[in-house]
Amino acid sequence: MAENITVSVDALGGDNAPDVVLEGTAAALAADPNLNVILCGPADVVEPFAASHDRCQAQVTTEFITMGEHPAQAVRKKKDSSLVVGCRLVKEGQAQGFFSAGSTGACLAAGTLVIGRIKGVKRPCLCTVIPSPVRPVVMCDVGANADCKPDYLVQFARMGAIYAERVIDIKDPRVALLNIGEEEEKGSEFAQQCHALLRQNEPNFVGNAEGRDILEANFDVFVTDGFTGNVTLKTIEGTAGVLLKTIKGILGSSLKTKIGALCIKDGLMDLKQTVSADTYGGAPLLGVKGACIVGHGSSNATAIKNGIAMTARIAREDVVGMIGQAVSAEPAKAGE
Repeated sequence: MAENITVSVDALGGDNAPDVVLEGTAAALAADPNLNVILCGPADVVEPFAASHDRCQAQVTTEFITMGEHPAQAVRKKKDSSLVVGCRLVKEGQAQGFFSAGSTGACLAAGTLVIGRIKGVKRPCLCTVIPSPVRPVVMCDVGANADCKPDYLVQFARMGAIYAERVIDIKDPRVALLNIGEEEEKGSEFAQQCHALLRQNEPNFVGNAEGRDILEANFDVFVTDGFTGNVTLKTIEGTAGVLLKTIKGILGSSLKTKIGALCIKDGLMDLKQTVSADTYGGAPLLGVKGACIVGHGSSNATAIKNGIAMTARIAREDVVGMIGQAVSAEPAKAGE
């Protein structure tokens, strides 16, 4: 039987909140009888929902962090916001995980400043699953750290490998450094230093990977700095969107193509489901003292449901504890 887990949820997170958040939360509760939710938000939103749903507790908040606010300043100023309070519940031990589809920057700031880093973690990293048509692959960092030192990437690799194995069910994940060539001398001085440290310190490291290796799933965990990772992720998302839109236009352009579309409809639906980011519901912030998932701002109810479920699974698999053990021999330095 699955372990009882409590997840705090930001009722105001996302472009379509609170409606899709409530719908997704209800679906998550229905799917997991061992899940408890603390729903954070205005009284008129969270109290009626909690009253009509078992295993849901209302946490009334009076403030809201918008997408346009400076993340760190908003987190420090709006201490009674749904996002900050949700993270504080994790810090205080009332919840084991937090989910929000709100401001990514604010989620990263609150995860780091409120929940706090695991001892020994130099920088938490944002990790995501790339929904390759071949099989899922993991990439980190995808935006938490634009500027990195080579030893940060060693920790990103360790944390990403733990997440891949324990949560995404990738046995003995192969870790690769995203670079501009396969040879170890390729890339910038930074990339070469990263390669050398990964080779020395990461048992699952197999070498460099190129951008084309991602969707082909030639490796399981792709590690890079947050700037490169974010650009790569947004490029993949944009390309996938354009391709699907183009294919849809072509298939609907004539009677002949419409008939063909009917013949391959099931296959296209399977492909769309395979590459959908909704399957995982969001990206975990690895390296903080609790399960913390950041959902897409445009998340629908399915993505919210899956994001909450993923938060609960990270907590149940004790990913935080495993990361702590992995970095315990390398404590964080002051000022990092």
